[in-house]
Amino acid sequence: MFEQSAARRVLGIDPGLTRCGYAVLDSSGPRSVSAVSLGVITTSPQMDLPERLALLHAEIISLLEEFSPHDVAVEKVFFQVNVRTAMSVGQASGLALAAASAFGCTVGQYSPNQVKDAVTGWGGANKEQVQKMVQARLGLSAPPQPADAADAAALALCHLAVIPMKLRVLQAGVRKL
Repeated sequence: MFEQSAARRVLGIDPGLTRCGYAVLDSSGPRSVSAVSLGVITTSPQMDLPERLALLHAEIISLLEEFSPHDVAVEKVFFQVNVRTAMSVGQASGLALAAASAFGCTVGQYSPNQVKDAVTGWGGANKEQVQKMVQARLGLSAPPQPADAADAAALALCHLAVIPMKLRVLQAGVRKL
């Protein structure tokens, strides 16, 4: 459950088997957000799938241990034309969701359109627009690179935007349908 607290640390994860973006953001209120860490976890396509998943799992656990986030925001797996890509994204997403839950974090999942809408104000925004808004919101000197890290930061920003509404709903005793 969400705790009522002005200060939050959110780990955003843009899941992928070859490239998994992550961003750790600290927020002390609605207008005060800062980047703590941005990056990408990579695994080699030459490795066997179980080894790649084990490496990705270990890296996600490492991020959770190092940064102790309150919340973890993960991109929802959505329909993709390439089934192979969808499967690998789903596997990476599952690792992130399970690890975050095991660490006691509040977990949020958001579709790409939800993230774009929360960060740019338009669900059809392109990658460059998202990167520019992440740069502006976090006060960075340049758009975050690579795009996977920017997407992870956008996920964390989306989560921070949604938290106040979820808290109000919980406080009002309204149940999710």
